[in-house]
Amino acid sequence: MSGKKIPFIHIDWLLLTAVLLISAASLTVMNSFVGESALFERQFVWQAVAVGVMLFVSLIDWHFLRRTDILVYCFGLTILVLVAVLFFGIDVNGSHSWFRFGGVSFQPSDLAKIVILLILSKYFSRRHIEIADIRHIIVSGLYAFAIFILIFLQPDFGSAIVIFLIWLGMVLVSGISKKHLLLVFGVGFCVFAALWFFVFADYQKQRIVTFINPLSDIRGAGYNADQSVIAVGSGGFWGKGLGYGTQSRLNFLPEYETDFIFAAFAEEWGFVGVVMLLILYLGIIWRIVKIAMRGATNFEVLFGLGVAVYFLCHIVINIGMNLALLPVTGITLPFMSYGGSHLVAEFLAVGILFGMNRYGRSTDREAVKNEVVGV
Repeated sequence: MSGKKIPFIHIDWLLLTAVLLISAASLTVMNSFVGESALFERQFVWQAVAVGVMLFVSLIDWHFLRRTDILVYCFGLTILVLVAVLFFGIDVNGSHSWFRFGGVSFQPSDLAKIVILLILSKYFSRRHIEIADIRHIIVSGLYAFAIFILIFLQPDFGSAIVIFLIWLGMVLVSGISKKHLLLVFGVGFCVFAALWFFVFADYQKQRIVTFINPLSDIRGAGYNADQSVIAVGSGGFWGKGLGYGTQSRLNFLPEYETDFIFAAFAEEWGFVGVVMLLILYLGIIWRIVKIAMRGATNFEVLFGLGVAVYFLCHIVINIGMNLALLPVTGITLPFMSYGGSHLVAEFLAVGILFGMNRYGRSTDREAVKNEVVGV
């Protein structure tokens, strides 16, 4: 009896509470949107499914993910799915990045972010002693680039940027030297210059130009960001109240349920609500880092830190574009934006983290020793 694990005792209830409070805040905003839309009901169903996925995967012993053949299979399958979506996917808002099965749409790039987290965690966990070798930075970059380019071609510029930032964040937490850090940024600048002159479409260039000077094209590329700033500012200190957000209710604010849900929330909840929301997000990042640092091996530690980087990227980019501080890239706000595939991916990441925490203490010594062996 003593050897049995009590179900769900491994769950970090502070983290889960913060996640569920943000999910509830999302539902309050969805419920305030009027018309024939069933956003509230659909979002509630997706949240229930995502929570169920999280609880289920949290009971799994994820030690098998340390096996190289398993992760290579996952990586190869991810590449195949991303290639398939280019040929057989459907267009949503100009991005050929979705599969549709009946009435359910699925975006493979969301799960690709979890896969690259696992791949990089595995790679760096077994090379942490020699991480200063630039060769490992290049090889890890090739893993990320394979997924980056396939997502970029959809085109889903926002998710591609998140893939790059996940790789950069994982490299940083792995212990890269300052010299190599400068080299990474130098390469990044060269890549951006090449993308600007040879790859970026005119509308993508216009988004970046609008970022530098948002008022240059308010009726065009800068319209979304301008309306978002108006919505945030109109919320004042206490907010207009649930159901009284005029920017979203009157459809001045585009994509108010997904890309700009932060602005819709700020308009109704005001400065006080925004501060509470940011505190919850900070709490999520803090608890994830705490769980990560209790990891049994470097693989678990790096995966947990990678999940923190993953969420932080989405939070910063989404809120930044809602405040016209960053270009509009179509990045969702974790646990809050409307949609199914991103919610499932986010709760899946948390569930895997809980599962690693559940079985971490039973890790055998041989697994820890093997981390210094090459893949």
